[in-house]
Amino acid sequence: MDTVILSDWLAARLDRAAAEPVYRQTLRLMQQAILTGQLPPGTKLPSSRTLAEDLGIARNTVLHVYDQLTAEGYVISTTGSGTYVADTRPDTAAVNMRRKPTVASVDKEGSTARESPKPPKRDLSDLSTRGRRLIDKAGVSAKQWGAFMPGVPDVAEFPARTWSRLQARLWKEANPDLLTYAPGGGYRPLRRALSDYLRVARSVNCTPDQIIITTGIHQSIDLAVRLLTDVGDRAWVEEPCYWGARSVLQSSGITLVPVPVDDEGLNPREQDLQQPPRLALVTPSHQYPLGMVMSLARRRTLLEYARQHNVWIIEDDYDSEFRYGSRPLASLQGLDDAGQVIYVGSLGKMLFPGLRIGYMIAPEHLVDTFRTGVAELYREGQLMQQAVMTDFIMDGHLTSHVRRMRALYGERRQILIDAITARFGNELPVMGDEAGLHLVLGLPDHANDRAVTAAAYDAGVIVRPLASYYSSDTPARRGLLLGYACVPNDKIGPAFDTLARVIEQTALKAPTRAA
Repeated sequence: MDTVILSDWLAARLDRAAAEPVYRQTLRLMQQAILTGQLPPGTKLPSSRTLAEDLGIARNTVLHVYDQLTAEGYVISTTGSGTYVADTRPDTAAVNMRRKPTVASVDKEGSTARESPKPPKRDLSDLSTRGRRLIDKAGVSAKQWGAFMPGVPDVAEFPARTWSRLQARLWKEANPDLLTYAPGGGYRPLRRALSDYLRVARSVNCTPDQIIITTGIHQSIDLAVRLLTDVGDRAWVEEPCYWGARSVLQSSGITLVPVPVDDEGLNPREQDLQQPPRLALVTPSHQYPLGMVMSLARRRTLLEYARQHNVWIIEDDYDSEFRYGSRPLASLQGLDDAGQVIYVGSLGKMLFPGLRIGYMIAPEHLVDTFRTGVAELYREGQLMQQAVMTDFIMDGHLTSHVRRMRALYGERRQILIDAITARFGNELPVMGDEAGLHLVLGLPDHANDRAVTAAAYDAGVIVRPLASYYSSDTPARRGLLLGYACVPNDKIGPAFDTLARVIEQTALKAPTRAA
């Protein structure tokens, strides 16, 4: 491409009406021409005055383009000689040292020629073993809002004006201490406020120093796993369990041991007890996703087993504030007198998920270790957000908001249960509805809950298949997780009617018998 053709080529591609400035378009087009070889190495570019006249643009625009191309190594500018395209082609010798031999081909004259190497196909085979496992088993949804997305609070009901007022007051002061990295453990006034709140609301035994502020339950579990386990260590997880926690453990190289749950919670088998794990991850106050409560006898048995065998227990207390018909249950940590329980929780379910403020309560002898670990690994910040959260708690807004949302979610829960009963009677069981932000709608054993989920998504309704919470490909139960918290009262009935039609078409038909 000579200089005349370059001017014509650029002129034909510049879009004067586009939102992208002419400078950016010209730079992008010239970079493209150099990288593709249309402007080969050594090509002399027209002078800035000539190119500006040919394109009908300001000379300063061309000068800026040439300066940027020079800065990025696309061209070389020599005073008194001109501007030339640089040789940016890969070092062939270096590439061939790392490349497997390509298959030879024969041209028309019979001489041997090398096929041009093709870019490698990018797929899951590029990932590590644990990377493939993480992506293949990922449970994250493309949509995070709407009927019936589980685990999502109604963020539209969040008292945004109150939060904004508290935030504005702090930003007006602009305390420099709130604009730097967080000290080990997080903002101390927030840790003190959380300590008081959790002592009353969850019967947790802790001092402010034991609380470590994190970005949420995932990070809390990740920190505990990194500090307390080694690759290959075994961990008990409930069967079924929350897919996100399972992913955190697996991606850290932990060997998962699924332990079944029954009506009293975690129920280790004899073979489980014979091989003590390094840690056990449990949701005792509201099992996720099935909703049962771990009995006091099971709690005491688990704590004693952990004490005897030096097992760390991670207690995930994810949404126990929302219990309907009874007071929130006491934590497992409150019964622990051996320092074996690491309590983790989040404020996202109570307020809004984007808040990204969670916490963990470390045993006293591990406090300094966890403070150092969270600062070393994650370089925490968000002190301003933590300060706003502190005022929100101290002024009583958290308690009043939770109380109001518990009543609202209780209404929505009942509307959904009434809709299920009106449509299916006792044909489909409802499980795990005593607390939290979702319930489980049981399906017949022959049903494919993953297929129902996909069909519901196509119909505009979001649910999660119970099968995805099991580690086995043959889950013990089939069902759908239905979140009701983020669905307005008047939308629950119509949305469930849509879901019910999908269930009737895909899950309630009798299975075809083999001939």
